[in-house]
Amino acid sequence: MDVNNKRVLVVGLGKSGVASALFLKARGARVTVSDAKPPDQLEDEIPALLDHGIAVETGGHGERTFHGQDLIVVSPGVPTDAPSLVQARALGESVIGEIELAAQFFPGPIVAITGSNGKTTTTTLTGDIMSAGGFRAVVGGNIGTPAISLVEGATADTIAVLEVSSFQLETIQTFRPRVAVVLNVTPDHLDRHRTFAAYTDAKARIFENQRSDDFTVLNADDPTCVELAARTRAAVFWFSRSKEVKQGVFVDDGRIFFRDHSGQKEIMLVAEIPLKGTHNVENVLAAVCAGALLHCEHGHIRQAVRQFKAVEHRLEYVATVRDVEYYNDSKATNVDATIKALESFPANIHLILGGKDKGSDYSVLRDLLRQRVKSVYTIGAAAAKIESQVKGAAEIVSSQTLKNAIKSAAEAARPGDIVLLAPACASFDQFRSYEHRGKVFKEVVAQLAEQAKMATK
Repeated sequence: MDVNNKRVLVVGLGKSGVASALFLKARGARVTVSDAKPPDQLEDEIPALLDHGIAVETGGHGERTFHGQDLIVVSPGVPTDAPSLVQARALGESVIGEIELAAQFFPGPIVAITGSNGKTTTTTLTGDIMSAGGFRAVVGGNIGTPAISLVEGATADTIAVLEVSSFQLETIQTFRPRVAVVLNVTPDHLDRHRTFAAYTDAKARIFENQRSDDFTVLNADDPTCVELAARTRAAVFWFSRSKEVKQGVFVDDGRIFFRDHSGQKEIMLVAEIPLKGTHNVENVLAAVCAGALLHCEHGHIRQAVRQFKAVEHRLEYVATVRDVEYYNDSKATNVDATIKALESFPANIHLILGGKDKGSDYSVLRDLLRQRVKSVYTIGAAAAKIESQVKGAAEIVSSQTLKNAIKSAAEAARPGDIVLLAPACASFDQFRSYEHRGKVFKEVVAQLAEQAKMATK
């Protein structure tokens, strides 16, 4: 892609938008950025853009701004059906996302990982496996580092391991992963995609440009993933916790095996996985499969898995205070993720739920709440909906804020209990991000720990 002297509009000034604007400007493009937020909310971003000679529009998107552009790059948070983008496409203007922009410039192979849950853990572990195997691997995408930031310094031998979301996949054109991984597909982001079918279609775009010599890795235990196998031209490899697969990675008698046309080899014991929860076994199987397909030695794969530590905000152990354990799973932004978190503990859970609703059905939590949860502490904009849908399954404590919820749970919890933040909602009603929410959780727990320490002196 030649962008020299081309008129390019970047819509949305999140991490990926800023990185895209600076990247394009460095390659000679005439760049304008546009964001609906007022300038006082973009104080950290605007100066660097202006310093590089990039035109900045804030407080809304002017209709004329979208006209006459050679290329429009949209951030994942901008809906693809926004009127200005619909009109731009009607005028024949090219509209892509940052992940597509990166793919057109990145010189090496791409491993792309998507799914409703487990993306960040699997992406991080896959990057570790590649590095342990002696490959030059860079990790980014939806995980935090924009994919476009990985282009500088990359060579044909550099492997990009990318977490990709349904929002990012909506705006691809030529994006082609050497290995495409779909971990699972369960209802999420229905406030944007509207239907589960549309959400699934967005996920399936991950392999629409793959060829027969590429690889698609799918979860054999997930019904939607099984159906998606018919949509890819690539060679399908499976991973499964519950059964043998013809080719891929599976568990048998507590051992993890990789099987392909050359035969079957043991990788490691399930007991060697250091992460909590059966869902993390699935994440490990997927990462192992990606590593094996790119010819990482099995000893290096085992080494990377054994040394792997839980990613921050993903079922992260925080502290034990007065013999009560606190876990931060702020990344559990949908109901299925909360189910997986609850399944990681046998009982005596004090569960913090709530935030910004994404069109979710919280009633599916009822059975697990009855079996394992002592009390539910609701917070945020979704509290009333959650309370109406889980009423009767567990005691409900309406807490409004995260700090209130933690303090109420700490007062009610008894030695041996678990306080778990697994909110099943987005964070944007009260927090900047799920990371911000998780950080606040850890700060409040640290305060409780300090108070308990002082009380014993």
